[in-house]
Amino acid sequence: MAGEWIDVARLSWHGIAGDRRFAFRRLTDKSGFPWLTASKLPQLLLYKPSGIDSNTVDLLPTHVCAPDGKKYELRNDELRTEISSRYGSDVELMNLSHGIFDEASISVISLGTVHCVERESGRDVDIRRFRPNVVIETASAEPFEEDGWLNRTLTFGEGNTAAALRVTRRDERCVMVNLDPDTAERNSEVMKTVVRLNENCAGVYGTVVRAGELQVGQVVTLGG
Repeated sequence: MAGEWIDVARLSWHGIAGDRRFAFRRLTDKSGFPWLTASKLPQLLLYKPSGIDSNTVDLLPTHVCAPDGKKYELRNDELRTEISSRYGSDVELMNLSHGIFDEASISVISLGTVHCVERESGRDVDIRRFRPNVVIETASAEPFEEDGWLNRTLTFGEGNTAAALRVTRRDERCVMVNLDPDTAERNSEVMKTVVRLNENCAGVYGTVVRAGELQVGQVVTLGG
């Protein structure tokens, strides 16, 4: 569903606290990835989760606002029926405490990469197209410099308790980057640009090596 900007987040052992803990499973799908995503139903991007469940420690949402403005309780069968109808096949809501990810639990992209794709594609490119967990403004602002972070460690803030993650792989992009986060309209130029410029990779994935707090404005250092 729709991405959300936040100023402070908890980096836990399974990614950002509360991130992707819910998903709709396609009941007729027998593959290893049965989850309903916006690549299958672009209108999912227009649904906006909201609220904070006070009964959990993982900052889980309680409601979802549909594109027509109607608000549903997240766990209410009405929402499941609404999504099933839009998709054209039955789905069920699932809650997995470790998160539901297609590649890795944490993703990072630099502003330099986003701005380059925007410039070269000739389109306005909202960062939410890339659905990153963390956006970093680097000193050089060079595009795709994240590729050079492989097998190195990013530390957020200072001290021995600062959150840290190990960069493990490049982020190979799918058709999701072609979807406008505000309209769900497709345009293939964004993905074509990433393919042309950097072998269809933009940003990186990582694994958490030290849990901690992330804040907008933190100094991020790159270690060995």
